[in-house]
Amino acid sequence: MSRRAPVLSPRDLRSRRPATIGMAVAFLVVAALALIPFWAMLIGTFQDGDMLIRYGLNLGLDPANAHVRNYIMLFTDSGPYFGWFANSLILTTVQVVGTLLVSSFVAYGFAMYDFKFKTTLFILVVVLMTIPFEMLMLPLYVQTNAMGLSDSYAAIVLPFLAQAGTIFFFRQYLTGIPREILEAGRVDGVSEFGIFFRLVVPLMKPAIAAMAILNGMASWNNFLWPLLVLRSPQKYTLPIGLNTLLTPYGNNYSLLIVGAFFSLIPILLLFLAFQRFFIEGMTAGSVKG
Repeated sequence: MSRRAPVLSPRDLRSRRPATIGMAVAFLVVAALALIPFWAMLIGTFQDGDMLIRYGLNLGLDPANAHVRNYIMLFTDSGPYFGWFANSLILTTVQVVGTLLVSSFVAYGFAMYDFKFKTTLFILVVVLMTIPFEMLMLPLYVQTNAMGLSDSYAAIVLPFLAQAGTIFFFRQYLTGIPREILEAGRVDGVSEFGIFFRLVVPLMKPAIAAMAILNGMASWNNFLWPLLVLRSPQKYTLPIGLNTLLTPYGNNYSLLIVGAFFSLIPILLLFLAFQRFFIEGMTAGSVKG
């Protein structure tokens, strides 16, 4: 017999209204503070690079000095900018899809199967999460060179297909899925891969969406590791390419500010595409019942 939700009286609703309004105002203030850097960057895209050096980023726009020359330069005379943009877009797509696939396989094994040294291996995954990348950077660099992968996109993608944080998150999410689903699939003659892709993956959509956003942001903004392994300018990713605009011989701040602002679009689109699953995916594994 299902329980009915409690009906609140008008008095109870009135007593809760100040708290609701207070929370709404607090959220609006936080949202405004978070949007201030984006607004300052947007204003900067309508100013000359010399003005940015002289006065810095600001929140006010002088109509007399505002122009769209930076945008015209971006689309007509930006040099290899869109090549860098395409490199980052392809690498991010491959990295996110590969990481979600491999990490979900590993997490599925940890959550749904019993095997020898399972606990020990999972503890190693947790320990790996605590190790800073700067400590792993040199061994990874030596290994990629020894494998002949230097100056290639494979050197950027392959070392991070099995992300410890993504594996941990997926494993915690999958522990809330009953194993009876697997047994029902086996009874119906579904293969192990069929069980995973047809039965488990649809239930993992919130978790996959959350990890797609986080891994997409990390891959799109990745600077240090691609800087180490890439040597050919035509293979540069967007963060490396934008950094080359600042040199001892001259700085192209006009292209830098509009290029940096334009680079926000893919991440915003990624978040908008998956945001309705994001909160559900981040909180689904926290409560079990």
